[in-house]
Amino acid sequence: MATDLEIAQAAVPQPIGKIAEKAGIPEEALSLYGRLMAKVDPALLPRREKKAKLILVTAINPTPAGEGKTTVSVALADGMSRCGKKAMLALREPSLGPVFGMKGGAAGGGYAQVLPMESINLHFTGDLHAITAANNLLAAMVDNHIQQGNKLGIDPRQVTWRRCLDVNDRQLRQITSGLGGKANGMPREDGFEITAASEVMAVFCLARNIPDLKARLARLQVARTFDGRAVTAGDLHAEGAMTALLRDALQPNLVQTLEGTPCLMHGGPFANIAHGCNSVIATTTAMSLADYVVTEAGFGADLGAEKFLDIKCRQTGIWPDAVVIVATVRALKHHGGCPKDQLKAENLDTLAKGMSNLMRHIDHVQHVWKRPAVVAINRFAEDTEAEMKLIREACQMAGAPVEVCEGWAHGGEGAVNLAKTVCDLADHAAVCEPAYTYPSQLPLKEKIEAIAQKIYGAKDVAFGAGVLKQLDKLTAEGWGECPVCIAKTQYSFSDDAKALGAPEGFTLHIRSVRLSAGAGFVVAFAGDIIAMPGLPKIPAAENIDVDDDGRIIGLF
Repeated sequence: MATDLEIAQAAVPQPIGKIAEKAGIPEEALSLYGRLMAKVDPALLPRREKKAKLILVTAINPTPAGEGKTTVSVALADGMSRCGKKAMLALREPSLGPVFGMKGGAAGGGYAQVLPMESINLHFTGDLHAITAANNLLAAMVDNHIQQGNKLGIDPRQVTWRRCLDVNDRQLRQITSGLGGKANGMPREDGFEITAASEVMAVFCLARNIPDLKARLARLQVARTFDGRAVTAGDLHAEGAMTALLRDALQPNLVQTLEGTPCLMHGGPFANIAHGCNSVIATTTAMSLADYVVTEAGFGADLGAEKFLDIKCRQTGIWPDAVVIVATVRALKHHGGCPKDQLKAENLDTLAKGMSNLMRHIDHVQHVWKRPAVVAINRFAEDTEAEMKLIREACQMAGAPVEVCEGWAHGGEGAVNLAKTVCDLADHAAVCEPAYTYPSQLPLKEKIEAIAQKIYGAKDVAFGAGVLKQLDKLTAEGWGECPVCIAKTQYSFSDDAKALGAPEGFTLHIRSVRLSAGAGFVVAFAGDIIAMPGLPKIPAAENIDVDDDGRIIGLF
């Protein structure tokens, strides 16, 4: 069986100019990155009144068995194209952290991939490097200001702006910087986050245009003064230079699927730490070009979809016409307690138990966010008809249609039925006002509790020492109406990664909170989630190489 990389390398993609023409993007709006990638300048696109139907692809809580959310997203868009629809993808771009770690890339798989796979999963067009550089420029300017007389009165003990790196490196989570004498700066505690979790990434993905980007960057809070006043990037006059570093990166990246469906791939915040959605600019640009836009939000619907709706949609005014929930028989059996080495064998008992996870996600989509839901079963060869029947019957009782997706093996052809169902559902969805998990006016503490209870199934929330005081302080400083972005494990509705299925009655533990002033939300850290992952015992990087002919090998 061919690997994802072998399938991608055997493909004959079209020149990116042909894909742009298909999407209705004029040549003058393109900045080419070789034959197969291009930046798109939204300001040079033709104005179009009609907006696309927006399809959000989300999933059950992820498991080691895999769900294939991006693979289904790509297959769905290709299936729409096969049905004669003008479809487009708007996806996140991958971080090098998971690529060299354990999760893998973000270009789909099998015959439902986005090309060029190697470039997308490695440096791509340099967007994440630009975000890293902008983030670290601000960090350097903070420390330089302290070194050069500290006119603002920054307290080195209250510098909150951390450096970032697009590699999993646990060694850099907590460091001491400025050692070596007076010429090397002021010694202080410091640390790194992965670029996908940095606030610059969040700002980058939520900005509507360059003026909005610059304004958001100016609001970034980096430290406190000795008398407790917040210090911003604007106080340091850093926003202009940061915007200069991000100017070209802010244009979405145009690529294509194996079947030639246009895709705007742009931005990549993690959903277990940040808000987990591709850029607003990419989504709205795609919606101005196509009739149907397929986008995805990271991890399960309790994380990515909730943040897509409560943060991204709230800030932009967009709202999905339909939601696709991706699941696999294997993953559902895992949630039901099936041992990992037995997931390929038919087991209706564990499948029935694991269905609780899917049922809760369906309920949230339909009754909390008031959107029609379609379940896409990403089918594996070992899945039995009895297992498929069990899923169909349970979803039918929940009022959610089910379609099998065989995109990995058959590309768009394997998702035609799914595409027809999704398009029909989106075309006939009732026009309604957005239904968020909580109103903006709700106090920050109650917003956290609303997500914990309505979405996660928690009984209550335990706030760590000083957290409630910090929430009160943020409210007093004018941030009380911000949405909240909960950082927690992706593997469970709870903050315990081992609590599978649909746990209830638990306590969600919030250990700390911090303001993302530029992004416009408050991050609440649950359990032991951290913003700089580490590499696994055997990182994927050990298997990646370049052969004597210059071909990348070992990349999935």
